[in-house]
Amino acid sequence: MAYNILILGAAYGSLLASKMLFGGNRIHHVCLPAEADLINAEGFIVRLPVRGRKDPVILDSRKLPGKVTAGGAAGVNPADYDLVGLAMQEPQYRSPGVRELLDAVAKSRVPCMSIMNMPPLPYMKRIPGLNADSLKPAYTDPSVWDNFDPGKLSLCSPDPQAIRPPDEKANVLQVTLPTNFKVAKFDDDKDTAILRKLESEIDSIRFDPGDGTKIELPVKLRVYDSLFVPLAKWAMLLAGNYRCVTTDGMRTAQEAVHSDIETSRAVYNFVNDLVVKLGANPNDLVPFEKYAAAAQSLSRPASAARALNNGAQFIERADKLVQLIAKQKGLSLPAIDAQVALVDQRLEANRKKAA
Repeated sequence: MAYNILILGAAYGSLLASKMLFGGNRIHHVCLPAEADLINAEGFIVRLPVRGRKDPVILDSRKLPGKVTAGGAAGVNPADYDLVGLAMQEPQYRSPGVRELLDAVAKSRVPCMSIMNMPPLPYMKRIPGLNADSLKPAYTDPSVWDNFDPGKLSLCSPDPQAIRPPDEKANVLQVTLPTNFKVAKFDDDKDTAILRKLESEIDSIRFDPGDGTKIELPVKLRVYDSLFVPLAKWAMLLAGNYRCVTTDGMRTAQEAVHSDIETSRAVYNFVNDLVVKLGANPNDLVPFEKYAAAAQSLSRPASAARALNNGAQFIERADKLVQLIAKQKGLSLPAIDAQVALVDQRLEANRKKAA
């Protein structure tokens, strides 16, 4: 049985969508009108690097077994879908139209999988021993999450890295780091069964890139019983992504990690230790050396730094979220406090400039 899957967002969300289409599933993206028109007319393209091949594999949604459509937030009934994916940046969920659709998703009780760097507030309520209310200052508008049943919301760590090439159409996505999506189970086994079926379908993909061979593709979906596996991304975000933000500009993720490797290591290990204190198994987390090696290929500033440089007044604040969780546990690290303060300053400067 094919699933009907609603994905809020059509940029990063098209990467996971491209893999789900192999199973014959029907995907509907909620996105901007220009993006929707392009996807409805031409589908979308995902360029995927495959080890051992000189050129990336091209996934064209029009040539895959499933069907993809796109449109705006108005007139979408979440109850028509088996699964909802949240693939926008956290500040976007308070936008007119998107906010109302998100609330309808919450009230529909359709299982909802977030593919954001910033875990939705209801997901944090699933973690034992955390006071979720004290984490609200990290969210652009925490009230958008009020009507969610935490057990109906899961978190999928967006570990694969991908970009929209600036000189190409808005329906093209280029994968730069083809790692796996890691998703935690839902409270209800019937909801989790949807994830496990998608995981199995994606595992079984063998793709003909045009030369008659059948190759296995990277970027899998991995389903975990642990709530903490998707939190392995936090250490990467704080040691790399947010440290791309500098006082007066930005730097690449490679520079952020490797220009002061000892500070990077200290931040990374502090965050991993914090996740272990929350209940994670250390074996589920990524060691610093493996991340540092992968960061050598991250030749662009992270999206948070690019957004700040472009004048954004709000960005995802996983840095602040981790700082607030650490505070609950009586912990802090000066390097993290300084970076959070720097991002605060940059955002404040952007707001003053806009005003």
